[in-house]
Amino acid sequence: MSYKNSNPPFPLALFIFFFSLLSLAAAFSSSAKVLKNIEEDVSGSAAGFLVKKDQRRSLAESEYGEISSIDVTDGRRGPYHVQFITMEPNSLFLPVLLHSDMVFYVHTGSGRLSWAHGKDDKIHKVPIKRGDINRLRPGCVFFVQSDLQTERQKLRIYAIFANTDDDVYDPTIGAYSSVRDLVRGFDTKVLRSAFKVSEEVIESITNSTEQSAIVHALPTKKETFWDLEARFLKTFIGASYDGMALNKKHKKKPKTKTYNIFHEHPDFKNCNGWSLTVNERNWPLLTGSNIGLFMVNLTKGSMMGPHWNPRATEIAIVLHGQGMVRVVCSSTAKKSECRNLRFRVHEGDVFAVPMFHPMAQMSYNNDSLVFMGFSTTTRRNYPQFLAGKYSVLQTLNREVLAVSLNVTNTTIDQLLAAQADSIILDCTSCAEEEEKVMLEEIEKEREEEEAKEREEQRKREEEEQKQREEEETRKREEKKRQQEEERKQEEERERERQQEEERKKEEEREREKQQEEERERQRQQEEEEERERQRQQEEEQKQEEEREREKQQEEKERKRREEDTRRQQEEEEQKRAHKKQEEYSKRSEEEAQTEQEEARKQQEEIQGRTRREAGTESQEEQGGRGLDGEAGRREI
Repeated sequence: MSYKNSNPPFPLALFIFFFSLLSLAAAFSSSAKVLKNIEEDVSGSAAGFLVKKDQRRSLAESEYGEISSIDVTDGRRGPYHVQFITMEPNSLFLPVLLHSDMVFYVHTGSGRLSWAHGKDDKIHKVPIKRGDINRLRPGCVFFVQSDLQTERQKLRIYAIFANTDDDVYDPTIGAYSSVRDLVRGFDTKVLRSAFKVSEEVIESITNSTEQSAIVHALPTKKETFWDLEARFLKTFIGASYDGMALNKKHKKKPKTKTYNIFHEHPDFKNCNGWSLTVNERNWPLLTGSNIGLFMVNLTKGSMMGPHWNPRATEIAIVLHGQGMVRVVCSSTAKKSECRNLRFRVHEGDVFAVPMFHPMAQMSYNNDSLVFMGFSTTTRRNYPQFLAGKYSVLQTLNREVLAVSLNVTNTTIDQLLAAQADSIILDCTSCAEEEEKVMLEEIEKEREEEEAKEREEQRKREEEEQKQREEEETRKREEKKRQQEEERKQEEERERERQQEEERKKEEEREREKQQEEERERQRQQEEEEERERQRQQEEEQKQEEEREREKQQEEKERKRREEDTRRQQEEEEQKRAHKKQEEYSKRSEEEAQTEQEEARKQQEEIQGRTRREAGTESQEEQGGRGLDGEAGRREI
């Protein structure tokens, strides 16, 4: 048997190799996406207890630094306000007026903290560096300048603001106020009267441009805006110094002692890690505050043993590495209000664990886990551990404990005698196992959620099917009811139609009857009118005959009167003619006598004038006048 062609050719082998690499890359990318989604699911399920780094809110940001914040709750008092201040080398955090108690931790870098309080006339200055812890009280004014280091390391400050019955953080006004805003909030006249300075000084303050909360700190010989602002700050706090410019020389003052975690011995240390707590007993500056601090450093594959805090809530910030956190709820708590949690934390994440909630923090096998935080009490907390040499179970009666756990006394002896270490324990692959369980639980929850969603979907579909069937039944019933209603309406319309027809017939009959009666009335009226007309005609005929008789009578009477009138006229005419004749005769006689008398008188006059006049002219005139007289007589 030959094996000559048993191996695939080189190109095919190369193709299989690259295909395998692509498959692995795709699988890795898919796993990364799944892990990211799972972390988001965990963050969502631990809402309030866990705040991821990318969930911080930005309060101020510039090229010289930024300020972000979160609000985290423990389910009891909170939320607790935490701020993260990051400053570039040689930058300045501008002066602010603090509203509430503030405790902070310096994570990286170095710088100088300056603050003043109204109760004295001192400007307190203290250098700060990595590991330092400090506290500032409400009402003080402070600012911070970062150092210009050769390695140019940023100054990172983590601060918490108190939220207690006596000192409440009010989110409506914030943790602090800018001194610049306090000064520029007043009118120019008020500022001049209050500070007794010239108008140019006031205008240099009020007319300056807006600045971010963190600016670049540059040395200068002239009096800068910050120097002027410091002079106003002096008036605010009642101090008797000549300015607060960062680069101006002052008289040396006693330095305030600070507390540095890395300069102190841990409370507990072994090969698995160390832990340290800070309270008012080892740092008196915390006296009167309700905030303490702690730091835990877990080496690879280690665990902070299961424990709980009887007096404090822990608010932890992951400084380095990543790990798993397990939080257990009280057995009497309502599942709707509290549930057991597993979540993964990374550098920059913040998580809170309320008091009396058992917890355990675990590091992965490939890296250490370092976290610090704030506790909501400064008194001795005395954490209670479940396992190890200092286990709280060691103090209980073993028989009672066996009954409580429902196991034998031998099992209890083995349980309490097996662990020789305490507090920080070796726990190789515990974080990986917790993550695996977390992923399985999340997958199980997701499957349950999907099953629940499918069940809800099925129920919704059944409900929708039932609703559709009910809707169809309702529609059929509605249709049947509508048909019945339409039938009834049709019958009603038919009945109304018949009634209408009967009514119309009745109206027709009534109308015919009325018409018949009307015709009868008209006929009777016509007959009556005809009789009346005949009567009127007869009456008119009688009247006509009467008028004719009267007319004839009047004609006769008229003719008689005309005849009488004519006879009278004739008689009158005859009388008038006779009288005229008599008058004419008499007038003729009178005229003749008159003419004769006139002629005689004229003749006498002529004869007299003739005698007085001489010649032929008198004679001719006499002859003419004679003729005129004759003509006048003829005309008369």
